Amino acid sequence: MHRYIPDLASRSVPRYTSYPTAAEFHDRVGVADQAAALAAVALGTPVSLYVHIPYCHEICWYCGCNTGAIGRPERMAAYLAALAQEIDAVAARLRGRVVAVHFGGGSPNAVPAEDFIALTDLLRERFDCAERLEIAAELDPRTLDRAYCDALVAAGVTRVSLGAQTFARHIQEKINRVQPYAMVSRAVADLRAAGIAAVNLDLMYGLPGQTADDLTETLELALDLAPDRIAMFGYAHMPRLLPRQRMIDDALLPDAAARFQQSALAHDVLTAADYAAIGFDHFARAGDSLAVAATEGRLRRNFQGFTDEPGEAIIGLGASSISQYPGLLVQNEKHVGRYRLRAANGGLAGARGIVRSADDRLRGDIIERLLCDGSVDLSDLARTHGACLGPLHGALGGLRDLAAHDLVRVQGWRVTVRDEGRAYARLVAAVFDVYRQPDAQRFSRAV
Repeated sequence: MHRYIPDLASRSVPRYTSYPTAAEFHDRVGVADQAAALAAVALGTPVSLYVHIPYCHEICWYCGCNTGAIGRPERMAAYLAALAQEIDAVAARLRGRVVAVHFGGGSPNAVPAEDFIALTDLLRERFDCAERLEIAAELDPRTLDRAYCDALVAAGVTRVSLGAQTFARHIQEKINRVQPYAMVSRAVADLRAAGIAAVNLDLMYGLPGQTADDLTETLELALDLAPDRIAMFGYAHMPRLLPRQRMIDDALLPDAAARFQQSALAHDVLTAADYAAIGFDHFARAGDSLAVAATEGRLRRNFQGFTDEPGEAIIGLGASSISQYPGLLVQNEKHVGRYRLRAANGGLAGARGIVRSADDRLRGDIIERLLCDGSVDLSDLARTHGACLGPLHGALGGLRDLAAHDLVRVQGWRVTVRDEGRAYARLVAAVFDVYRQPDAQRFSRAV
């Protein structure tokens, strides 16, 4: 089912964790829009919170996240104080019910254990939270010990994702993230012993010096840890936009053909181990809520990737975090110092974003269903949105090239990504993106 088509595999397209994508954000959206969107959330509407921690103890060279070295402890204390101010301001305006909380970064476990517990207590105190609240956190295994695992349980964390990336030492050294397999294995054991049963792993392909043998070994070791989910990300090398990536030697990166082979290899190894393929880069064990959601057509895609979170809106908290409402996408101030000033001056920190038109919402749903389900009936969605099909005619024409390769099937108004086209799903989605401008430096490769 894996077909390498050089021209297609090397194309650059967004990851579509939102639509419109962050590339379309502008500074004409800000605090006033953010306040109005918060106030418009109806009483009791299920929402999710995303809390961003923009600090790590060490900076990995491959990382594209908004994060910096923590340095002095006072920096974290000042940031948490600003975060508390923003939480107060958002909670005062929000009438929705919080059903899930996701901590990302950076490294959420860069927050001192007692402060992490206090932060989750504050969220429960300020927001109307569901009785069965899922709290998930992305963690760096290099700074995780049993005491911190116990603190996570005390904070109510129910699911964690460990940034493993690769278990090949020679690659770890090239990306400035050295963490022996024994360290990650111990972290998994400590988490489970503390009472956190749901443990996920984040892995990567396309890393400098990475070979098929390296990836095979990493996958086999990962499977020994029996994670509930595995996210298999392709490394996006964009040194012009991310200066830290200039530390990585371009000449060592696998070419497009090798990247495709690695992506296909990961799919085959993980599905052979009875992990269900979710979308184009996630895998989940049978019975995991993500696999169940995919089977039942409830899978969603947002800034955390593929998810089963039921929230109708995502409220971002912290520097650079993005909030997603039906009619608005708004991102907080990225610079931590300026974020702190905004939090101190009224609490809300929205600095850029985009108002989502009716056409944006329709196209966003089309893209989400294509990436989550692999199939969409355009006429059904258009009817749901009260829209006409006329503007979508051009998109159907744009699928001819992909259909000629037997990657996608078009039957009337139904578009289906074929098994052979799974690796190219983002290219199918991009056909419906009216903002798309092909630019090799702007987005990651399709595969």
